[in-house]
Amino acid sequence: MAADPIVPDTKDWTWAAHRRCDECGFDASQVSPSALAAGLRGLTAPWREVLTRADVTVRPQPATWSPLEYACHVHEVLDVFTGRFSLILDEDSPALPNWDQDRAAIEGEYAGQDPERIAREIPERTEGLIAVLGGYAGESEWERAAIRSDGAAFTGLSLARYLTHDLAHHLSDVGAGDQIPPPGSSRG
Repeated sequence: MAADPIVPDTKDWTWAAHRRCDECGFDASQVSPSALAAGLRGLTAPWREVLTRADVTVRPQPATWSPLEYACHVHEVLDVFTGRFSLILDEDSPALPNWDQDRAAIEGEYAGQDPERIAREIPERTEGLIAVLGGYAGESEWERAAIRSDGAAFTGLSLARYLTHDLAHHLSDVGAGDQIPPPGSSRG
């Protein structure tokens, strides 16, 4: 029996780069470039444990992603954002390509992926992203502008904060909110 379709998230989450999220408690506005590498590692490390759960493929509600599906989303988000950060470094004020996360989940068959492979690849993708972020040398690089396909404006830093919130929020979504490191901490 096929899973129910996921209810698309149509919220505009861009505000989460600038203030505390009441849902997950993470305040991405406190993330500094110097704490970003450790923060990303800390926000992706808990997936290894999440992906060993006996109920990793079980949806809490028929139209809500399972922990495995959330992990696959994080897995792909890391690649999407690696590309976005590279584009910002390579071009002046680039337009960031559209990415439909709901379509990606269907086309990527998230529900049928191997949890062990996803657990192994999340840290690899995190390190790839951190390597690209290493190219942001100095404040001027972090202030480079980009526009998302829906017209939302970002700088390198606000996009990094947006990403860290997304990663924290999804840990909260799967009940691992107690493993979210504080913004700006070196835990990770």
